[in-house]
Amino acid sequence: MRTLILCGGKGTRAYPHTQELPKPLLEVAGRPILGHVMEIYARQGFCDFVLAAGFMVHMIEQFAAGLSPSWSVEVVDTGEDANTGDRVRACAPRMGERYFLTYADGLGDVDLHALAQFHDDHGGAATMTSVPLPSQYGTVQFVGDRVTSFLEKPRLPDHWINAGFFVLDDRAEKWLAGADFEREVLPTLAGAGELFAFRHSGFWRSMDTYKDALDLTSLCADGPPPWTGPVTASVPR
Repeated sequence: MRTLILCGGKGTRAYPHTQELPKPLLEVAGRPILGHVMEIYARQGFCDFVLAAGFMVHMIEQFAAGLSPSWSVEVVDTGEDANTGDRVRACAPRMGERYFLTYADGLGDVDLHALAQFHDDHGGAATMTSVPLPSQYGTVQFVGDRVTSFLEKPRLPDHWINAGFFVLDDRAEKWLAGADFEREVLPTLAGAGELFAFRHSGFWRSMDTYKDALDLTSLCADGPPPWTGPVTASVPR
């Protein structure tokens, strides 16, 4: 299976750090987050990548040129102003009958073999990995009106969100007409009964801001980062 990674956005929420550097190349623990994302797949034996680039595509190409020669990495310029759905649609014809799709700023210990098996078993055209909503605020516990404890930024198990880490069949291509993958394509797939959720309860974190990059870096201070996850293949260096 090939893996399509969306690398073309301008990363406005991480401004000004993305003024002269594309967001996928912002560093976590001294290396671009895009490299960490790719290693999640490579550790599990999936080393064939398509990078859907756009903003500062030349820097993504320079990054790709320095990756392990044992990986297959193709950079596709999908346009600086293209939206996520446009980028997926532009690359879909080269992805094969079934492929992974993910973002360049989300890290998780997702079992990709289990994800692919789940996709095959349900028979739909698309699978989306979903995780419990991480609260950006601490919550307060009560007994009556008396405060008993605090929970620092808990996960909310009654609410699930899109964590990326998709699997798509080539059959999904007829639903890729929308410019915005999240707001147009996914709802269309869901309305057609073709989108299924793979629920992931392990580690997941996205890097939306520069502070998130610092927080992810701090998770690497005391050993292997929590997104190294299930390992079924060595990572080429």
